[in-house]
Amino acid sequence: MMDRQTRLPEVLPLFPLAKAILLPRAEMPLNIFEPRYLQMTEDCLRGHRYIGMIQPRDAQEPPALHPIGCAGRITAWSETGDGRFLITLTGVSRFILGEELASVGPYRQARVLYDSFAQDQDALEEPLGLDRAILFKALQAYLKPLNMAAEWEPLANAPAESLINTLTMLCPFESLQKQALLSAPSLAERAQLLLALLERETPGASGARLQ
Repeated sequence: MMDRQTRLPEVLPLFPLAKAILLPRAEMPLNIFEPRYLQMTEDCLRGHRYIGMIQPRDAQEPPALHPIGCAGRITAWSETGDGRFLITLTGVSRFILGEELASVGPYRQARVLYDSFAQDQDALEEPLGLDRAILFKALQAYLKPLNMAAEWEPLANAPAESLINTLTMLCPFESLQKQALLSAPSLAERAQLLLALLERETPGASGARLQ
């Protein structure tokens, strides 16, 4: 394991949030208002500033959790006049959920394992043959029946990794689909799955693929 990875905390506070995933080097804005997560944010800001974003598997309380999440570092924050925190999490590395610890506070914590995702902290080296015209056509067809629109110019100019991960995080897929995208071993595989999901959820999809 790389030295920089060993500096990631072995124990993370957990923030279960359905249909929301974080990916390495991507940013996630969060509006923190529940008392338990306000406490979690305060504790993180006094400590290592890492939060484990993870999806719940059911609607129980507390919910069962999916086995893979992503550690994010608080890189920006502010307090509002009504006592909320507005924070930005920047993804660092995915993790496999380990032993959940007995709660000593209002929020959940668990030991996590990063070894399976050593590549998450490396700069993208693999070439990604991305046909943006095909991807954007599928995205436009997917968004139209949802009455949603994209800002095409920023997407067209974004680096491949940022583009794929931003769309992965923002498209309103179901939780299991989000989890599959999070779990994709490589960016190329995530891109292929993203396009497949855009096409599958779009009536009359053409079946085009990333090159």
